[in-house]
Amino acid sequence: MDERTRRTADEAAPDIRRPAPAPTIVSRAGGRTRIVVGLIVLVAAILVGYLIFRSISAPSGARNPQSAAQSVGAATIGTGDIRVIVNALGTVTPIATITVQTQIDGQLLEVPFTEGQMVKKGDTLAQIDPRPYQLLQAQYEGQLAHDQGLLAQAQVDLARYQKLAEQNSIARQQYEDQVYVVQQYQGTVKLDQAQVDQQKLNVIYCHIVSPVTGRIGLRLVDPGNYVQSSNNTGIAVVTQSQPITVIFPIPEDDLPDIVPSLNAGGTFQVTAYDRANVKLLAVGRVIALDSQIDTTTGTVKVRAQFDNADYALFPNQFVNAQLLVKMLTNVTTVPTAAIQRGAPGAYVYVINANNTVSVRPITLGPTDGPMAAVTSGLAPGERVVVDGLDRLRDGARVMIPGGATAAPNAAGAPAPGTQSQPQSPDHSQNRRNNGSQ
Repeated sequence: MDERTRRTADEAAPDIRRPAPAPTIVSRAGGRTRIVVGLIVLVAAILVGYLIFRSISAPSGARNPQSAAQSVGAATIGTGDIRVIVNALGTVTPIATITVQTQIDGQLLEVPFTEGQMVKKGDTLAQIDPRPYQLLQAQYEGQLAHDQGLLAQAQVDLARYQKLAEQNSIARQQYEDQVYVVQQYQGTVKLDQAQVDQQKLNVIYCHIVSPVTGRIGLRLVDPGNYVQSSNNTGIAVVTQSQPITVIFPIPEDDLPDIVPSLNAGGTFQVTAYDRANVKLLAVGRVIALDSQIDTTTGTVKVRAQFDNADYALFPNQFVNAQLLVKMLTNVTTVPTAAIQRGAPGAYVYVINANNTVSVRPITLGPTDGPMAAVTSGLAPGERVVVDGLDRLRDGARVMIPGGATAAPNAAGAPAPGTQSQPQSPDHSQNRRNNGSQ
């Protein structure tokens, strides 16, 4: 029995240990799988990188810039007039802004105006109860009559005393005393007359009229309220709208071009546009310069006056003011769409006779809308690229659909058929439209 039991145990032992090597086999298989997957990912990454590098290098290596001509828009350099303009942000400022206030105390009986209406000089704006002042006027008039009677009596006595004094019938002192009595009554009568005039004036103040022609604002006090002269609120505000002015600052560097001509009686045109610098509101002229330069900004304030016949300018409105400083005539002009800026400064792409382009540095003058003055670098008759500039480089071949475009007209704007970009409004404050580098 013992021997059989030992053999049975020896035969059963290997069966218990057989599963032990299995984890080693599985672990080796998983490692091989991870290695294969990593190699596949590495090969894929190398392939993608190669394709990307090939696509990036293809335009410079595989393509020949001389083989394919790029379609561009062109314009011909011409001559014209360029306006030198100073752009600034201005505020519409009325010539007169009056807060209608009472000069006396009393009950407000009537406010016979409509809010926002146009009123003329002398129109009734408010009526205060005049009865208290009319009663005082009557009282002072009675006092005046009483004192005038005393004065007349004293003057009669003075004439009588004068004759008696000349005859030595009375003492000289009595005559002289009567002279002073007459002077006292004269002063009293003047005081009474002044009080009567004061009440007459108060009665006039009870009837408030507009001091200027303009637009009246919202009513600040309703009828029935007791108004006082010490109240700073007022009854309403009247603003003169015709004519009206715009105040805007200009750089002090522009003063040498403006002051001599302004002192000689010259006029400078000012054009007012809306805040978007798109809609023309009014055209006026400069009427005054401020007396000093603002040292914090280096600017001086200018006041321009506008007729404002259509009430397009509203008080305290922000507008874009364009001051015409001078006009440059018969200068070489280039479309602003053709101007590029980079390391060499301002430059353009000039179209050569063999339909290739060359980079040409230029020196710019003032800019006027879609055109800019050129002081050097270009000559009338040359052609420049105005569209498709982002794909060009020096020496590239170009193709102009429909042929060359016409030269700018005499006013400095492109003639019909010229391809150029529309002017973008200049919203910068106190910047002169000078594109010189």
